[in-house]
Amino acid sequence: MQILTAKIAVIRLVAFVFVGVGIATLAQSPVGETSPTPTASTNMVQPGSFIDVTQASNVHFAGQAYHTSRKYLIETMGSGVALFDADNDGRLDIFFANGAALSDATPMDGIPKKSGPKDWNRFYHQKPDGTFEDVTEKAGLAGSGYDMGVAVADYDNDGYEDLYVTGYGGNHLYHNNGNGTFTDVTAASGTGGDGWSTSAAWIDLDNDGLLDLVVLRYMDWKFTEIWCGEHRDGYRAYCHPDLFKSVSALVFHNDGNGHFTEEAAKVGLANPGKGLGIAIADYDHDGHMDIFVANDSMMEFLYHNKGNGTFEEEGLTAGIAVDGDGRTYAGMGVVFSDFTNNSHPGLFVTDLANQKYAFYENNNDGSFSYSSDLSGVSRATLMHSGWGISALDYDNDGWKDLIIAQGHDIDNIELTFPTLHYKEPMLLLRNDGGKSFTDVSAQSGGPFHQAWVGRGLATGDIWNDGHVDVVVTTNDGPAYILRNVTSTPNHWLGVKLVGHRSDRDGIGAEIKISTSAGMQMETVSTAGGYLSANDRRVHFGLGLDKEAKTVEVRWPSGTLQTLKNVAGDRFIEIDEPTARVATK
Repeated sequence: MQILTAKIAVIRLVAFVFVGVGIATLAQSPVGETSPTPTASTNMVQPGSFIDVTQASNVHFAGQAYHTSRKYLIETMGSGVALFDADNDGRLDIFFANGAALSDATPMDGIPKKSGPKDWNRFYHQKPDGTFEDVTEKAGLAGSGYDMGVAVADYDNDGYEDLYVTGYGGNHLYHNNGNGTFTDVTAASGTGGDGWSTSAAWIDLDNDGLLDLVVLRYMDWKFTEIWCGEHRDGYRAYCHPDLFKSVSALVFHNDGNGHFTEEAAKVGLANPGKGLGIAIADYDHDGHMDIFVANDSMMEFLYHNKGNGTFEEEGLTAGIAVDGDGRTYAGMGVVFSDFTNNSHPGLFVTDLANQKYAFYENNNDGSFSYSSDLSGVSRATLMHSGWGISALDYDNDGWKDLIIAQGHDIDNIELTFPTLHYKEPMLLLRNDGGKSFTDVSAQSGGPFHQAWVGRGLATGDIWNDGHVDVVVTTNDGPAYILRNVTSTPNHWLGVKLVGHRSDRDGIGAEIKISTSAGMQMETVSTAGGYLSANDRRVHFGLGLDKEAKTVEVRWPSGTLQTLKNVAGDRFIEIDEPTARVATK
């Protein structure tokens, strides 16, 4: 292992300081108000402040689910969203996956196809004025089938982010050509797969500097005529996942020449599951990235990396396979993050109403404790159904909070359970110093008072102003762009990595910072949540500190890079050293 001091570290300071690329001045922002004057103290419990800027941003996406009288399960799932910088102009762009036409007349046969532009996946490029333009056709990203999820990473280390889009009947890998267009290289790369795929994650499984791809599949399901629910008008229901067989994930090893080889069984990731959410982190700090899979209505999976390119499933022994009462639940979205600032990542998993979202605290010994009841999560989530989820420090106080897209999967749930709801407002949980979570949704802006059928969710600092923003998709409905305008005196630091010996995106790297309040740690990844991909830049709240005392990067290659006295309120870009440097 190597330690590199700040004197020889390669750092590029990216000039996005509050005003940000894309917004010439705060007063001229075309997408609504910006951060109000900060308050004088952070001692009180502070809610967030988010505003809906969808129309002002010129984003007009509507997901197509094609709800039918036959209640095909695929109709309930919704679509994913990705936030990423496609052309390296310093501004985040947005990609939405979309569905395809389903038939209401007779049982479907085969794979659904997009019927026209309303079914297209959509790609929005951010312009210098902070608004977006639909460049789907030019980019070549319209798609053809019933698409659902999206994963983002630079798989060939050429400096441009590529897209992997999942769905029913086949997936697609789109290579970023670096000129605003993408090429579908699915056939040549061998990454198509079959069945019903959901969330996917890019991760370097064997530390060879090339990103591999883990693709979850939901179940062995086809368009068949099965009646579930009561046999009377309006009461037919979507069938429970228990009626269908589980299926293994797909694992595509990056061969380094634009081709991938499927190796799920070889690497130990072939346990049959009903996967919906995936996230990565090194939960036991042995230097190797581990994988969590949120399964629907069966035991959750925790794949421990054995350090030789293979994995073993340890969910039950680690204490994350079931809830605190030993029951399975409908695992959907997942976050793998350090909520207690002790450098050991915990897990947060969303599920359906009457199950309580699952929060697992890391015991620092390779095991976890189910902490939903003690942390206040049970009280805040018992009656809710959660899907997309992300950890974000909405007020930059140095603690990871949670934002969750909500809505039931059964559109007529009120008929049989009057206390539950198909449409629900989003949920914002404030992290109270690593001890508990408080529901601050009602005080955090208009979007939290609107009932949606929430599904996908991605986070990132869209306007480079130091506030993490949110994009949400809804099932068979519009997407929403939520700008974070929380008033706070707190400072922040954004970190973007450029790997050289490791993968270029630095996925799998651990970044630690220290401030006067202590340490924070985050794993670099675009995966997590549900069907979606987040901004790969890592955001830290600094509290009242104007700088980070230290910024430490542990690269997948094993290199340890340490920087000192790093000024905040800006993004920094850190290059991995290309050769080992002896240090004292």
